[in-house]
Amino acid sequence: MKIAQKITCSSLPSIEDIYIRRCRSCAACIMGDPTHLAHGLFAPLPSGKRLQSMKARTTRLRRSFYPEASSLCLHKKSRLILQVRSKSGFCEIKQSIKLTFRLKYAQPSTQKGRTDVNSVTNWNAPLVWEETFDPVVIDAIYKKMDPRVAVVVFAVGKYTRFLKGFLESGENYFLVGFRVTYYIFTDNEDNVPKIELGEGRKISVITVPSAKRWQDVVLGRMKWTTITIDKQIRNEADYLFMMDIDSVFHNRFGAESLSQLSAVLHRGYYKATHRDKFPYERRPASKAYIPAGEGDYYYTAAVWGGYLEEMYKLVKYCYVQSEEDAKNKIEAVWQEESHLNKYLLYNKPTKVLSPEYLWSDYDQIPSDIKVVRISQLVKNYAEVRPNGGQ
Repeated sequence: MKIAQKITCSSLPSIEDIYIRRCRSCAACIMGDPTHLAHGLFAPLPSGKRLQSMKARTTRLRRSFYPEASSLCLHKKSRLILQVRSKSGFCEIKQSIKLTFRLKYAQPSTQKGRTDVNSVTNWNAPLVWEETFDPVVIDAIYKKMDPRVAVVVFAVGKYTRFLKGFLESGENYFLVGFRVTYYIFTDNEDNVPKIELGEGRKISVITVPSAKRWQDVVLGRMKWTTITIDKQIRNEADYLFMMDIDSVFHNRFGAESLSQLSAVLHRGYYKATHRDKFPYERRPASKAYIPAGEGDYYYTAAVWGGYLEEMYKLVKYCYVQSEEDAKNKIEAVWQEESHLNKYLLYNKPTKVLSPEYLWSDYDQIPSDIKVVRISQLVKNYAEVRPNGGQ
């Protein structure tokens, strides 16, 4: 650190200060996300002034993240004081332990619920369907956090024609009442439509080069998103969603979708498809290779989201693995979707969203899909894709 200060001719924070800030920032995210697996570790005492201490018999455990983060959450006037990232660095926010308002909602039941679908994975993560959550309750929980949500879409070449429908429908249904920034990556900024946005919502346009193949657009998403998170988005968002622009929202897509890492079941393989029939990359030469006999679900790469830093790790992973494949003169069968499924097999998502969260206008809607929240449009691939859909 001292050498860095000499090189930059500036004063830098100590390693200890950086560590404390990161611990408090991560603790704030975990405490505000009831779906996080470690949420219960940050339980307040009845007084609401302190968090419960975590017992640790060894020094190694006592100095690990969770006990340290718990003790670093200061208290003042019966409110926990946590630190979160802001545009100017880290700032303190006061988070009340107790609800300061009363909600009116139906009493939850332990006996009634969906019986036609599974609503939990075998690693105990929620599997979200209509009628498995109360939108009033879930929105109230997350609105207290006031999260900033980034939506990354690529509109390259003729795909700019889909921007208007995506943005207008998003303003009607996507996280309404939350702060949202649409990051539009395009090679033609003039074709970005002027859309009336709600309060706290905005559009940021990032120019990217054109592509000769649609596969290059798909793989380029990982590269340019990784670069832009580093340069811009990291200071402007708490959550990030990757979405395909050739889609339209039809119904609520709300806070029930937020978690540390949320993945969407592919509509074509969510019912009774055996794992060996999933379109995983089966060639051992590819970094996306998944051998037969392994696999949980098959996830779509058209919608996925999570904490900004978790998404950064995943997006960068897909980018780096794709680059490694390119060096070995191989391309994963479904580009970044193949690498996404490899990553999620060994790094389980904390929330799995049903195909309600990405359907397709090509397919009929079965009885277990009670609501379509967003759907991919019918289009002539040969006409809109740069290499004719090949």
